[in-house]
Amino acid sequence: MCMSFDLNKYFIMGTMNCERNALHVLEEALQAGITMFQLREKGVNALRGEPYAQFARQCQSLCKTYNVPFIVNDDVELALQLNADGIHVGQDDLNIENFRRRAANKIIGVSVHTLEQLKQAVENGADYAGIGPIYKTTTKEDAKPPAGVALLKEARLHYPHFPIVAIGGITPMNSSIVRQAGANGVAVISAISLSKNVTATVGML
Repeated sequence: MCMSFDLNKYFIMGTMNCERNALHVLEEALQAGITMFQLREKGVNALRGEPYAQFARQCQSLCKTYNVPFIVNDDVELALQLNADGIHVGQDDLNIENFRRRAANKIIGVSVHTLEQLKQAVENGADYAGIGPIYKTTTKEDAKPPAGVALLKEARLHYPHFPIVAIGGITPMNSSIVRQAGANGVAVISAISLSKNVTATVGML
């Protein structure tokens, strides 16, 4: 059994997603009421090596202060090294069993783009699924075509109690639509990381 978590307002971020100090953005988001945080340090100009590990530790420390789960994207070794609260994996690096073996009681999230992938994630023992992209997104260079809310509705119909977070192009303007379609919460990157008023943005999500 993993630790308890709340997908309601799930912030995902790396240094390259912010136009100002990423740690300041994270702390503002935590103060404003995000319920989960995922470190996703990927892409051009992403931190590597010790600067990456150091940044991860700083993010983790902030999350602990505000009692918010700290999730690491894809990097099993770093997640284990830091004793992170969990890990989020994509379809290309799906190794739930390996991580679960090495880290009991951790949260495991999986990105899914189809109902079949959701079924697989549930059967493999994931704790939640990130479904998307719901809308067009510019944050991920290799993003799949938008699935729209139809997939969310279908997912909820087949798995009425499984925790689902919607991701991809979500803003304060459309967050209520994805919740009504069945998502337990919304996962956002740029809506918060590029916000001029993080407190207001988080409040409206």
